[in-house]
Amino acid sequence: MTASSPSPPPSRSVLLAEVARATQRLADAGVPSPRFDAEELAAFVHGSERAKLHTVPDAEFDARYWEAVARREAREPLQHITGRAFFRYLELQVGPGVFVPRPETESVVGWAIDAVRAMDVAEPLIIDLCTGSGAIALALAQEVPRSRVHAVELDESALEWARRNAEGSRVVLHHGDARTALPELTGQADLVISNPPYIPLTEWEYVAPEARDYDPQLALFSGEDGLDVIRGLERAAHRLLRPGGMVVVEHADTQGGLVPWIFTEDRGWADAADHPDLNNRPRFATARRVAR
Repeated sequence: MTASSPSPPPSRSVLLAEVARATQRLADAGVPSPRFDAEELAAFVHGSERAKLHTVPDAEFDARYWEAVARREAREPLQHITGRAFFRYLELQVGPGVFVPRPETESVVGWAIDAVRAMDVAEPLIIDLCTGSGAIALALAQEVPRSRVHAVELDESALEWARRNAEGSRVVLHHGDARTALPELTGQADLVISNPPYIPLTEWEYVAPEARDYDPQLALFSGEDGLDVIRGLERAAHRLLRPGGMVVVEHADTQGGLVPWIFTEDRGWADAADHPDLNNRPRFATARRVAR
């Protein structure tokens, strides 16, 4: 008997081979998630899904992929190149002029959803301050179906992105300063939530290029210690909330333990506490408004 010839190894698609090359280029450029970004750019350019890239025919490889890779290699945000950001169950439109929502904020929204459901209020009133793209407000409106959601944004460019994302939703957008907005809702809110600017001005040089060079400065920096806006939001939340209502504020992981001290008993708060994100880093503070 003669031994049968070994079967030739399966051929690798052109696109997958190029994705491997792109992954190395992005890794060399310091991109934090090179494989994911290389695949996401390939899926975007070829109108596919990341899980189905292997089905793209070799003849359909689009050389524009390398233009997209070069932009990401220069540390332009992935979401600016694709024009979309995924947040919980949402796909949002994003681009220059608006803060790109981060995965860390999803845990903030998850806590808020659980807190609102535990209140057992028929139609809870929720206020999102510093809404940016509208990610938080829209996620809450989607996942708490009977909620009434208002969102406030000061920057007009960011507000335009929020308007695009909120079209057809029941989120009510407001242009204004989060610290003084919505006087007509004073004392009525069940939940106030915010992902405000919280980076200290002294940390500018340490901020990732994707944020420092592309996110609006107004959405990033907040005084020498990064807490100026949060201090203003504490008073705004106390004004807007009903007794027993909750405030939820995102902060930097390096500010763990600091933010709860802004929501003190002598200022009308109880149960101030910090909470970790999915990486077990301190990510957001919560407090309950008490009657005074």
